[in-house]
Amino acid sequence: MADPAIHSSAIIAPGAEIGPDVRIGPFCVIGPQVRLGTGVELKSHVVIGGDTSISEGTVIFPFASIGQDPQDLKFKGEHTRLEIGARNRIREYVTMNPGTEGGGGVTRIGDDGLFMANCHVAHDCQIGDRVVLVNSVAVAGHCVLEDDVIVGGLSGIHQFVRIGRGAMIGALSMVTADVIPHGLVQGPRAHLDGLNLVGLKRRGASRAEIAELREVLARLHDGAFRDTARELSTMDRGEMVGEVLEFILGPSERSFLKPA
Repeated sequence: MADPAIHSSAIIAPGAEIGPDVRIGPFCVIGPQVRLGTGVELKSHVVIGGDTSISEGTVIFPFASIGQDPQDLKFKGEHTRLEIGARNRIREYVTMNPGTEGGGGVTRIGDDGLFMANCHVAHDCQIGDRVVLVNSVAVAGHCVLEDDVIVGGLSGIHQFVRIGRGAMIGALSMVTADVIPHGLVQGPRAHLDGLNLVGLKRRGASRAEIAELREVLARLHDGAFRDTARELSTMDRGEMVGEVLEFILGPSERSFLKPA
C-alpha cells in the first residue's frame, strides 16, 4: 500500500495480482482472485470480485461493479470466470458478471470496447472487439456480440441472441432474435431495417460490396432465412456476403429479425 499509484483507502485482498503501472483510486475494493494487467486504471469506488482478469490499459470509472455473482437463480457458487480484454473504457455504474456452469463458465469481453454508464453484461456473454454499448443497455445471459457492434441507448438484448459483426442497434430497441452481420435494427420490438451503411463505409466497404449485400438482403426477405441462405451459399459471392450467409447458417437458439 506504499505505492503512490494505489490510494491509501483502497482495499486489496491478499492473492490479487496487480501488474505494473496500475493505478487504483480511492475506496476501490479488489478481491483475492482478481488480476489487473499493465496500466489498468480504476478511478474510484470500483468493486471487482470473483475470478476476474482485466488486460492492459483498461480504464474503469467510479461505482462500476465487476465480477460479482451472476444474476441467475441456478448459480450455486461454482467456480466461473470473467475475462476482460485490453484498452476498454468501462464507465460509471456498469455491471459485468462471470459465467455460470450451465453456460460454459466464462464471460468474455474483447478489446477496445466502450461500455457507457449503467450498462449490464450478464453471465456467459461473449463480447467481441470494438463493441460500443451506449448508456443503460442491458445484455442478457448467453448472448454473442461480434466485433464492431454498436447498441443504442436504453436497448435490451434477449438471452441467447447473436448479433453479427458490424451490426447497429438503434436506441430504445428490444432485440429478441438474431441480427445478421452489418444489419441495422430498430424499434420497440425491433425489426431489421436494412444495412448499417454508416458502419460499412467506416470500415471501407466498396460500393460493389454494399450493392451485393443489398441484393442478398432483398433475396433473404423473400422467404425463410436459412433456406434462402443455403441456396445463396452455393453461388460465388464476396467476402462480406459470405460472412452474412455463414452467420445465418451457424448454430443458434433464436430465429432472425426480419423487416417490419
